[in-house]
Amino acid sequence: MKFLSVLLLACLVVFAPQAQTPQTPLQIGIFADADSLPLIVAQEEGLFSREGVAVNLVRFSSAVERDSALQAGKLDGLVTDILAVMLLNEGGFPVKITSLTNGRYGIAASPGSSMRTVKDLKGRSAAISLNTIIHYFTDLSMEEAGLAAGSVNLVPVPKMPVRMEMLLAGQVDAAVMPEPFLTTASLKGARILAASDDAGLEAGVLAFRTPVLQNRLDAIQKFYKAYWEAAQRINASPDRYRRVLVESLSFPEEAAKAFVFPVYKKPALPGQSSMEKAGRWLLGKGLAKTLQKTADLVDARAASGW
Repeated sequence: MKFLSVLLLACLVVFAPQAQTPQTPLQIGIFADADSLPLIVAQEEGLFSREGVAVNLVRFSSAVERDSALQAGKLDGLVTDILAVMLLNEGGFPVKITSLTNGRYGIAASPGSSMRTVKDLKGRSAAISLNTIIHYFTDLSMEEAGLAAGSVNLVPVPKMPVRMEMLLAGQVDAAVMPEPFLTTASLKGARILAASDDAGLEAGVLAFRTPVLQNRLDAIQKFYKAYWEAAQRINASPDRYRRVLVESLSFPEEAAKAFVFPVYKKPALPGQSSMEKAGRWLLGKGLAKTLQKTADLVDARAASGW
């Protein structure tokens, strides 16, 4: 009997259910924009859970707040842009780009303006946020239109709602904005002179802290599998997700109804030429000291490993 008791106890130990260690969620910083929509959908439709990865989406209203949270170690990854990644790395915070996203920026002329193209901005004023992806897109658009540096009066207006209000009130001739402000301004009579998706600009990205990529690559690959499934669902039935724009991303009702969804692309890295162009712009503005190597700023394993 003693032998049988010992044997039974051994079997119970071997076959007893193992306690599950709670999974630490990936903390991802997002904005209320089109780049973040697949992440919202993946969360709301249980796709992250289905893949076995816990994700916490942390919403920010400014890049400064988002980057400060990452520097403090409160974020594992973030929706950001190439320029921000380069500046974080130069500042001693190792971050790697894992894929492009599908955001949209545009230059809008004030209601009633006679301007039709970016060339018409010569001698006029345009509200922007300085030393950001918005500023970068503005400079590229001017260069492509043959406008010399300094030929447009760039007015620093950091807060996006104020920038749009100034545009609609005619206090500036143009404003450079992301969605949903671009669509909202258009509905109120502004004219879109140029948009980043038309120009093929590779700028918006998803990025993760390098230590997180080293220690939690498997979780990040599962994250991407869910992300791509969500993106495909949006591509297949975009109108189904207009309510998400309002309820989860705070789009105005009218902007959500008129919003033209981007076609979300399978996760891939930006091209080397896009990376080098952005790096040279930072150098030219005196915002960076060196031209960083593309290989040091990207990691292809996250988006391709699944």
